[in-house]
Amino acid sequence: MSAGLQRVTEGGSSREDFAALLEESFRQHEITEGSVVKGRVVAIEKDVAVIDIGAKTEGRVALKEFTGPGREQAITVGDEVEVYVDRIENALGEAVISRDKARREESWVKLEKAFENNERVSGTIFNQVKGGYTVDLDGAVAFLPRSQVDIRPVRDVTPLMGTPQPFQILKMDRRRGNIVVSRRTVLEESRAEQRSELVANLEEGQVIDGVVKNITEYGAFVDLGGIDGLLHVTDMAWRRVNHPSEVVNIGQTVKVKIIKINHETHRISLGIKQLLADPWEGIAARYPVNAKLKGRVTNITDYGAFVELEPGIEGLIHVSEMSWTKKNVHPGKIVSTSQEVEVQILEVDPVKRRISLGLKQTLQNPWEAFAEKHPTGTEVEGEVKNKTEFGLFIGLEGDVDGMVHLSDLDWNRPGEQVIDEFKKGDVVRAQVLDVDVEKERISLGIKQLAGDPFADAGEGIRKGQVVTCEVLEVKDSGIEVKIVDSDLSTFIRRADLARERNDQRPERFAAGEKVDARVTQFDRKARRVQLSIKALEMAEEKEAIAQYGSADSGASLGDILGAALKARAGDKK
Repeated sequence: MSAGLQRVTEGGSSREDFAALLEESFRQHEITEGSVVKGRVVAIEKDVAVIDIGAKTEGRVALKEFTGPGREQAITVGDEVEVYVDRIENALGEAVISRDKARREESWVKLEKAFENNERVSGTIFNQVKGGYTVDLDGAVAFLPRSQVDIRPVRDVTPLMGTPQPFQILKMDRRRGNIVVSRRTVLEESRAEQRSELVANLEEGQVIDGVVKNITEYGAFVDLGGIDGLLHVTDMAWRRVNHPSEVVNIGQTVKVKIIKINHETHRISLGIKQLLADPWEGIAARYPVNAKLKGRVTNITDYGAFVELEPGIEGLIHVSEMSWTKKNVHPGKIVSTSQEVEVQILEVDPVKRRISLGLKQTLQNPWEAFAEKHPTGTEVEGEVKNKTEFGLFIGLEGDVDGMVHLSDLDWNRPGEQVIDEFKKGDVVRAQVLDVDVEKERISLGIKQLAGDPFADAGEGIRKGQVVTCEVLEVKDSGIEVKIVDSDLSTFIRRADLARERNDQRPERFAAGEKVDARVTQFDRKARRVQLSIKALEMAEEKEAIAQYGSADSGASLGDILGAALKARAGDKK
């Protein structure tokens, strides 16, 4: 029997009691399972509270449901509370009610309205789970992903637990009972509001003090009083800065100039070097072209080396200007970082802020030095550095190379044949034929050391002269011969072996045989001598006719030639 019905029975059947009984009866009929109703605490027994909700019997609720993260509610008899009705009556005849479920139902209604209006909600982080944390939103439990706790990763969330925090609902599903919240979104919005206000008070060109907050490879972040600005490494000094820590330290107070403000992204670019005089002013007058001076190597790349001429002023020695002779060598093989070197100014561009330097120009051109010391005709010695299809490369004094062309290896034999007699590392002697300083080329000759056999052997030989030759070799196309008493060799073609076509047969001759021939061409410059037996026979025939024959002598051509041959044979005796 309910408490209300007991009171009516004990007190009689007055009209007022009957009215009260009727009212309670109506209330009983209004209570439905799954609803939230108001009840009154009628007793507290150990760890539970007995609550009258106007049903046939009271319900019991554990006292712990009245407490939780961020709230401590002490209840007493007579307090009115809201509870959730699971069942109006269980097997024991008691109502099954819950304070937690009532609070959750009430909270869901509020949260859905906040979610629709994009409003922040208050909650308390009370536990850690896989991937994040659980948050109590006044009865409703939400999930807080680890990435949504703060703007930057937080290692320890303990200081935040148990303390009411503002959250933004990212997603919620009442059917599944899922709520996902973010604290980071709230902080970012607050930070954006603060940044907007701070940025509004800053101007480009303004000089302001700041504190170095963080240092990275590319620069330093400076706190300007609630908002950070980036001091890029290239704006720290006019000189080259390899790492920001060379200029600033964390916690250091620095005076910076605001270079640029992006009001949309709230990004602020800062500079220190802009507060100092620009060393590039009047640069052309301080560094005239061709001037030689010393500097320090600050950086080495594949394409050259940078040299600091003064703080804030650097020039580039391109790899092509580093050495006269080392063409395909990495710059790091020629100079080293921090090395002091002498350089020559090649070009100054104040607009592009570039200075081109030369290292090799501070040394004498080795080809000029070689030409001065070894004029044409000088004999030199060197090691065979390389063999190619067109000649030999010889290493010479001054770390330069000279080339012996195939045609300058031997007077008599083809260069393709002679070059096989040389190997890499051989030390050879050669004669300087030509030095082209501009093209950096030195032409050498090996055959020239022995003198020109053609010039010596050709003394006294002239065109039209009859010479005696020794047959060296018989070939299908002619015969190879050597002029007697000389070192000149030449080839008599098949067509020049005889006047008569039937006699133009190379097999008529044998190696070692002596033959006479007429010199048909002698070119000393081209080193060419040409012989012809046919030309000799024709000349002798013409001479015989002129000497022994006449129009009315009656002698035949054969008689004339016979007489001429006998006369020639007598002359030889």
